[in-house]
Amino acid sequence: MIETTLQDQVAIVTGAGQGIGRAIALRLAREGMHIVIADRVPDTASAVAREVEALGRSGLAIPTDVAKADERTRLVSETLQQFQRLDVLVNNAGVQRVALPQDVDEAHWDVVMDVNAKAVFFLCQLVLKHMASVGSGRIINIASIAGKLASTIQHPIYNVSKAAVLAMTKTLAHAYAPQGIRVNAVCPGIIETAMQDQVDREFAHVTGKRPEEIRAERQARIPLGRAGEGDDVAAIVAFLAGPDSRYMTGQALNATGGMVMF
Repeated sequence: MIETTLQDQVAIVTGAGQGIGRAIALRLAREGMHIVIADRVPDTASAVAREVEALGRSGLAIPTDVAKADERTRLVSETLQQFQRLDVLVNNAGVQRVALPQDVDEAHWDVVMDVNAKAVFFLCQLVLKHMASVGSGRIINIASIAGKLASTIQHPIYNVSKAAVLAMTKTLAHAYAPQGIRVNAVCPGIIETAMQDQVDREFAHVTGKRPEEIRAERQARIPLGRAGEGDDVAAIVAFLAGPDSRYMTGQALNATGGMVMF
C-alpha cells in the first residue's frame, strides 16, 4: 500500500497524558490524525483529549495501565470499535527507577521491565494483528539514549529495558516488512519533562549531589548546549509516522542534541 498523508488516520499514543507523550499526541493531531490518548491517569488523559479536539481532530481518552494484559487488549479493541481503523502505534509509556546495580531487587526489575519492555512487545503484537490484516501500519517505539549507551549506572534496569526496545524494534521491523508495516524507534536524551526532574532528584539522593548539579553535569555533555523539549521528539515521531519515511524501517533515530551520534 502506498503511504500518503496522515490526514484522518488514527494513532494510539501511550503515556500521552503529559511530557513527551502529550507533545507527540498534539503534534500528530496537528498533522491531521485522530488520537487515542492512553494514560494511567484518567484526568490527564481527558485533558489531552480536549486539547486534541481543540485542534479539530477526534481525541479519545482511554485510561490504561499498559502493564496489564486486559487493559492493553481493551485499548486496541475500543480504538478499533470507535474508529474502525488503526494506522499508528506510539509506545511512549515508560517508568524509571534509580538504584545502583547491587541494590536492584526483583520488584525493581519487574516494574521497569513490565512497563518498558513487556508491555511494548505485547501491545505491538496486538496492533500488528490488525495492521497485517490491512497490509499497512507504522509503529514507533520510544526507546532512549540509555538503550544505546547504558548511559548511567544509577538506573541499570532502565538501560536493560530500553536496549530490549531497540532489539524488538529491529526484530518486528524485519518480521513485518513484507506485510507493509514499518517499525522504528526514537531515542531521546535529556528532555525537559516532569520525569526528568524526578530522575535528577533521585540521582541526587544516591550520589549526594544537589539536583541542579546533576542537571548541569548532564547538560554539559550535550554538544548543542541545551536539553531537549517534548516537541523535539514529537517532530521525529511525526516524520516516522508519515510518508516521508516510507523507505525506513528498523531504525533508531536519536533526539539527543548530539550526545549520541550512531
